[in-house]
Amino acid sequence: MAYYRRCGSVPPKRHTQHRDDAGRLYFEELMGEEGFSSDSSLLYHRNVPSAIVDSTVWTLPDQQCAPNHPLRPRHLRLHDLFSADDAAHADVVTGRRLLLGNRDVRISYVTASIPSPLYRNSTGDEVVYVESGSATVETVFGSLEVDTGDYVYLPTSTTHRWLPTGDGPLQAYVIEAEGHIRTPRRYLSQFGQFLESAPYCERDIRGPDSPLDRTEVDVPVLVKHRASDDLVGTRLVYAEHPFDVVGWDGCVYPYVLNIADFEPITGRVHQPPPVHQVFEGDKFVVCNFVPRKVDYHPLAIPVPYYHSNVDSDEVMFYCGGDYEARKGSGIGLGSVSVHPGGYAHGPQPHAYEAGVGVERFDELAVMVDTFRPLGLGESGLSVQDPDYAWSWSGRGPRK
Repeated sequence: MAYYRRCGSVPPKRHTQHRDDAGRLYFEELMGEEGFSSDSSLLYHRNVPSAIVDSTVWTLPDQQCAPNHPLRPRHLRLHDLFSADDAAHADVVTGRRLLLGNRDVRISYVTASIPSPLYRNSTGDEVVYVESGSATVETVFGSLEVDTGDYVYLPTSTTHRWLPTGDGPLQAYVIEAEGHIRTPRRYLSQFGQFLESAPYCERDIRGPDSPLDRTEVDVPVLVKHRASDDLVGTRLVYAEHPFDVVGWDGCVYPYVLNIADFEPITGRVHQPPPVHQVFEGDKFVVCNFVPRKVDYHPLAIPVPYYHSNVDSDEVMFYCGGDYEARKGSGIGLGSVSVHPGGYAHGPQPHAYEAGVGVERFDELAVMVDTFRPLGLGESGLSVQDPDYAWSWSGRGPRK
């Protein structure tokens, strides 16, 4: 996180006595990254934060991925994953369905209507993009109010739960890292302040304002974690509620950034995808394509040139507007395209010429580029468009 935040009651000096009105000590917890050598926060609990009374197996949904073999571009229709009945009984945590994954990142989707259990992901940070709907996200740091277009950043091991609040279900696109997700380094000064050239800044970030200070007992929490190299789940029961925090401060905490607060960077000729970057992970990046004025050179071709990213797979989630480069391909709202490394991809043939003279794109998309090949989860395979790979040529394999 780029800057310091303080909420609730904390002592004037860290690692010193902090007591309630009756003289009882609060219990200090350090939540830190990379051992004790990187960003951290200090949380002050009413009760011992490590006091558990039970530990049992939580069986995770299938986390296996099949190779993209034979190699081909893919189109996944995410809105076909959940029926109305499925959505009515799903929550954001246990209802998410795996689309794509590798050793560095997993991408899932969920349509949810009911409160989730308390949960924490101990394998890495999460960024959840809210495609539609609204929710309260309760965390050990406090609450976040989220709405359509919000990225919700959840640091590793942040205990939280999702409470949908809108009239309809919450649709969410979930990016889970095997490690940390950060602001791109090139957007920050050497001391961590957002630079003038960054497309968003501290004012655009919404963090928790006050701790929740809950008092319930025997509270279950679902934990996703590693056992050797296997991804597994455990159900821990805490003697007191993990949200018994009276105050915290530091630079690790959940926050919200709305995609509409990302200021696009444009130029006379087409700008490469890194200008659209919003987050970086270990061996992957997250970009967003937002409504913007496009290339203004008199001979510009505003849609992307064809490109072969030899070191990465490109995943594009189409979540708003009208994506010019994909017209005529079957791509629509709720679609995901997967363009693997080793395959040259670009706009549909007619879009290349049709884009000439266009001055503005009204599009909204979230892109994940990975630097290891992605496999396809069972849910991703189940909603494939079988004709997408042939949409550039207009015909499929000869029978």
